[in-house]
Order: sequence, then structure tokens, then C-alpha cells
Amino acid sequence: MKALVYLGPGKKALEDRQKPDIAAPTDAIVKITKTTICGTDLHILKGDVPTCQPGRILGHEGVGIIDKAGSAVAAFKPGDRVLISCISACGKCVYCRKLMYSHCTTGGWILGNSIDGTQAEYVRIPYADTSLYRVPDGADEEALVMLSDILPTGFECGVLNGKVQPGSTVAIVGAGPIGLAALLTAQFYSPAEIIMIDLDDNRLEVAKRFGATAAVNSADGKAVEKIMKATGERGVDTAIEAVGIPATFELCQRLVAPGGTIANIGVHGTKVDLHLENLWDRNITITTRLVDTVSTPMLLNVVGSKRIDPKLLITHHFKLDHILDAYETFGHAATTRALKVIIET
Repeated sequence: MKALVYLGPGKKALEDRQKPDIAAPTDAIVKITKTTICGTDLHILKGDVPTCQPGRILGHEGVGIIDKAGSAVAAFKPGDRVLISCISACGKCVYCRKLMYSHCTTGGWILGNSIDGTQAEYVRIPYADTSLYRVPDGADEEALVMLSDILPTGFECGVLNGKVQPGSTVAIVGAGPIGLAALLTAQFYSPAEIIMIDLDDNRLEVAKRFGATAAVNSADGKAVEKIMKATGERGVDTAIEAVGIPATFELCQRLVAPGGTIANIGVHGTKVDLHLENLWDRNITITTRLVDTVSTPMLLNVVGSKRIDPKLLITHHFKLDHILDAYETFGHAATTRALKVIIET
């Protein structure tokens, strides 16, 4: 089968690999129909994720068809159309019982990280019963790919952890796919203001179409000044960090109001400074999280009822044979205007 393989920092290749087989009774083999590229894959390629070793097939998102099911798989059978969760959950360990599936002692974020992932023609899914979701009849597969990771990530790590409430003021730093997913799902809670901050005017225009009440280009270094003026010098109730670099985390610290919350989503590959000299008396909360995908069933219902349209995030389509072109497009979003790319096998 064809598969996109990580070969070390800055290196990747489309290779021929052996089709995976059942390794445990709880496994399923899924024939991928559609997958995508995540910003986390770019972090892996930068060398920011040491748990992902050279030789690994990348990818942790997608939809497909059950090709083979292990003897202990009860919820799915060959031929079933399924959504693949980016998080694998045994459902039995101490963390799974706390609904912290991302910290499952034998699962968690392993796809495209510590085991082979979804940017291939086939993938082995451990704990299939608790790591896959049946695709509803008539559902749009491309829209559902957005539910593998970015919609639950934006919602759980940004909106829920950020304590977004009706009438509150929210700033989202980073108008990439994850930031836009947080923007879409923040609107469930009717905040009074959602301010999007980015360096890319195109993405800021997209954010306004998606429901942002204001868009601020931070290239001039005056984002804090502008937002403080707009909020009566108070700051924002929720600052969502959706990039994963020191400058954006520092910006969130400068934007948050007394009693507010900084919700980190970004994958940080280098250290950041925490300015307790400025924040020690501000009554703020700082949250971190890896998505647990506990919200996926709810999001499936919301998408099915057309309350939100994740397909708005899709800008480009590629065949698996051209996945290197897809990476080039996704990795140069400032010039290609890419958000999410769909890769078809």
C-alpha cells in the first residue's frame, strides 16, 4: 500500500508499505477513503514531537470502511463506514474512566505518533469499539474528517477549557484550522465578542465570514493596544492560544482580563515564559489539554443537524499519490490560502 512516512526532521516520503493486519482481538483494519493533514504533523516534521520516530506513517484523522475486525470487536463489522478518532481509548484504564481518553495508558494519541497512522491506504485501529464512530447514513465524509481532530480539539481544549460563557469576550490567537474550529464551536455559547488575531489578512477575512465579531492583524505589534481599547482597557475573559509558539502564548498573557482564562491549544516545541510578575494577582486560570474526543458524539449530532458546517474549513483536494503536493500546499498556507486539505485514497 502507499503511505506517507516520516523520515526524520524535515524529511518525508510516499513509500510502499505492507498492509497492516490484526495484532490484537480488539483491533480493526480500516480502508481509508479520506484523510487530511494536521498542524501537528508539521510540528512532527520540525522535530517538535520526539515520541514520533523516523519510519512512522503519519496521520491521525480520517474516514473509511472496515476491512477486517478482530474477534473481540462487537460494534463494527467489515463494510461499515467509520469515522476515526485521533485518540485511541481502551475504555477501561484509570484515565479512560475519568473520560481522559488522551491519557489512556495503552492508547491516547498514538496514531501517526507511536504507531502507524492514517495517511495511507489502510490503517490498524486499536480498541476499535471505543476509538471509531459509525458514519450516519447520508453524512458527508469530507465534513466528518473535520470531526476526527480539529472540531473536538477546538471545542474541548479551547471553548470548554476556556470557560466561554454567554455574553463573554473571547480572543482567539491564531486563525488557522484549529483557531477557526474554536471560533465555530465558541458560538454554541453565545459570547458577546469573538476577536480573531492573526498575521494573515486572508485568514482573518475567513474568520469574519465564520462569525468573528472583530479581526486584528498583529503584524504591527499593536494587537494588545487595539484589543484593550476595544474592551475598555479590561482585556478578554477568554484568551485561546491556537498556534503553539512563545509569542502567541505571551500575547494571551497580555490580553487576559482579571479573573479570565488562558486556554492553550497549540503544540509547543520550545519553552515559553510565564510572566507571573504580571499575573500573580490577576485571578487568572491557565489550562492545557490534549483533546479527549469526549465531545465527538455531540459534534456528530450538531453537524448532522447542520448547525455548523465543517466543510467551510476545506480549501484543497488531493489524491494520496499527490500527498507531497498536499503537504507543500498546507505548509505554505500564507501563499496558498490553505486551511484544511482533503486527501482521497
